Amino acid sequence: MDAFSSLKKECPLQNNCNWKALYQTTGKYKDLSVTECQICKLQALSPRPNQSELYTKDYYQGRAEYTYIDEREQKPFFRYVWKARIQNIKRFITTGHFLDIGSSFGGFLEVAKEEGFQVQGVEISEYAASYANQNNIPTFQGNLFDAKFPNESFDVISLIEVIEHIENPNRFFQELTRILKPGGLLLLQTANFEGWQAKEEGSSYHYYMPGHVFYYSDTLLKKILTRYGFGSFLSYFGVDFPLIAKLRKVRGSFQTWKDYLKWIRVSYYHFISKMKRNGYPLTSSYVLYAFKK
Repeated sequence: MDAFSSLKKECPLQNNCNWKALYQTTGKYKDLSVTECQICKLQALSPRPNQSELYTKDYYQGRAEYTYIDEREQKPFFRYVWKARIQNIKRFITTGHFLDIGSSFGGFLEVAKEEGFQVQGVEISEYAASYANQNNIPTFQGNLFDAKFPNESFDVISLIEVIEHIENPNRFFQELTRILKPGGLLLLQTANFEGWQAKEEGSSYHYYMPGHVFYYSDTLLKKILTRYGFGSFLSYFGVDFPLIAKLRKVRGSFQTWKDYLKWIRVSYYHFISKMKRNGYPLTSSYVLYAFKK
């Protein structure tokens, strides 16, 4: 089976896919091969790096070339964003079972637990999952399919910068639908490839990374989730929490008074994320709330 045939099988829209090479990336991670379906405009890496080799202990400690920001180092500051997000979620779902997929060290779930949810994590990294479990955040180490949660187990499922990492999204979206309760909330944060930021930066766009294998848009995600039984949506262009929470979070990295000038850039980006041109947002920062029928 060639790479394009594999992509057709993985497509969550199950269209008559017509995959063609789009370009080689030119940003931080150069020479990744990006393809695009000429019918639905879903993008993917093809060929893709071996995903099982990427998420090492060094990745979670911020020491690898392709890496993650270790949230534990600035946890008091990350909590401003986590708490603000949970407060927004509680506008729609006030209590119940909360699943975070790609839950890392469990900081976000810790706040959800404090806010009254019964929490569960899924984390592929043994290193990160072990840390979370030791801190009383129940976390399944492995992938979502191996967890084998019962039907309609969760009131809220969140994937924060995770859905783009998932291989075979067709199967994955089916599993999300199966374990989410009717009326439940699915929260997805990822890049919106309809945003002008992604369209104008093209092959140099920073979101093209070795671990990001599928690239979505607001329109595509709504089409996909409608097919899987979701009936209403709320799109946040930018993020789903106030600017003040973001400013408090970034302050954790400040070392001198001059670092406070970064607040100007953060504030500017936050406000232009709410603006559109020709019907599309200026930036590609994006959060989707999807509610299952």
